[in-house]
Amino acid sequence: MSSAPAPEGREPRHVDINAIFASDGETHDIPLFELPEGQLDKDIAYQLVHDEAMLDGNARLNLATFVTTWMDSAAQKLYAETVDKNMIDKDEYPKTAEIETRCWRILAGLWNAPDPERSIGTSTVGSSEAAMLAGLAMMRRWRNKRREAGEAFDRPNLVMSAGVQVCWEKFCNYWDIEMRLVPVSTAHPAMDGESMLPFVDENTIGVVAIMGVTYTGVYEPVEEICAALDGLQERTGLDVPVHVDGASGGMIAPFVQPDLVWDFRLPRVVSINTSGHKYGLVYPGLGWAIWRSEEYLPEDMIFRVSYLGGNMPTLALNFSRPGAQVLLQYYLFMRLGREGYTAVQNATRNVAMHLSEHIGKMPAFELVSDGSDIPVFAWKLKEGYTDNWNLYNLSDRLRGKGWLIPAYPLPEDLEEVVVQRIVVRNGLGYNLARDLLADIDECVAWLDGLDGPIPSEHVEPGFTH
Repeated sequence: MSSAPAPEGREPRHVDINAIFASDGETHDIPLFELPEGQLDKDIAYQLVHDEAMLDGNARLNLATFVTTWMDSAAQKLYAETVDKNMIDKDEYPKTAEIETRCWRILAGLWNAPDPERSIGTSTVGSSEAAMLAGLAMMRRWRNKRREAGEAFDRPNLVMSAGVQVCWEKFCNYWDIEMRLVPVSTAHPAMDGESMLPFVDENTIGVVAIMGVTYTGVYEPVEEICAALDGLQERTGLDVPVHVDGASGGMIAPFVQPDLVWDFRLPRVVSINTSGHKYGLVYPGLGWAIWRSEEYLPEDMIFRVSYLGGNMPTLALNFSRPGAQVLLQYYLFMRLGREGYTAVQNATRNVAMHLSEHIGKMPAFELVSDGSDIPVFAWKLKEGYTDNWNLYNLSDRLRGKGWLIPAYPLPEDLEEVVVQRIVVRNGLGYNLARDLLADIDECVAWLDGLDGPIPSEHVEPGFTH
């Protein structure tokens, strides 16, 4: 390309055209599953990856995931500035390590620990790792007590709802623990004190109560579960701890339902986990595990290692992991405070209830939950409404408009009930909600206009998150 003429005494003004699509890497195939022999220009390599990722869905329209898909511009700037920090290297990044401690101390106070200074916690790469650490702590404490008493400790079990998140199934599988799933039913849509108690015995390492069941978004009654276990101890002497899986609700209830008793106000609750990257409002991946006090975290789970010139304690399943998300969490704690988190979480919940109210009034649907616990709700097709289409078909139609809204069966014993679920997150405001409802109305009208059933092309998938 020739340069444009320049005024006298100035350099020529060049017009630079980046002919990237006519360059190496865009004029022939690149191997997908083996390392190329040669190099590519960085701009071409970027374009190749950028264009592949462009074919993914729009994360903001993914209403299946609980994971944060929007943060403000200051958070994105901070993320870019700190993405190189390694959380494990506390000697090199002592201020990041201190901020991590501040964060879990803040959470201990938020969850009403009797003495936050005597609590102990850690960041993790997500709630799954945090849950596994809490499960391991319960198993170790149970095993140590049984060993000291001269009793068998080879058959541990963990009691939880059949609607539990898949990470707990992994925990029991990886550590050879019997998973005792309390069935859900129409009468007991979530685990409660009455349905849980028959599954508990002397080999129970703990009970997991869920603050926000992933299938429907409802809270399990933690206070009722603890009361039932209190009664069991009075009758039998069995002292069974409770871990609260607050992956979602742990960052909703303190702000939206502050009078709900579910946390360390209950003496039987020994540990809580949450996802910083869900309603903690941070980009993935960040989780938190907090114990009521150090006595509930066995000392043999804390490793003291010499690494990069320092000697430090580490409590995690992972070793090297990102530090930037921890700083983002602290940024949000400082930026929003209690007032800001309350405003954000209430706004999100209000959008969820606005959506559920509209969908609940549609002739085709019946609400299973309404978003009044965490901002998540589910609905089912009314019995006898139609034989021409189902919720899987509606999910496919909405995907064509960019929305990812899953359909899936409920857990064992309710698996004949298929539901559809929306997760409302920060970033889904009333304007997008209006567009979503218009698309749902349009898709349902199209499906209702069918003069025969849609052929079933494949077995509908399950849904585990």
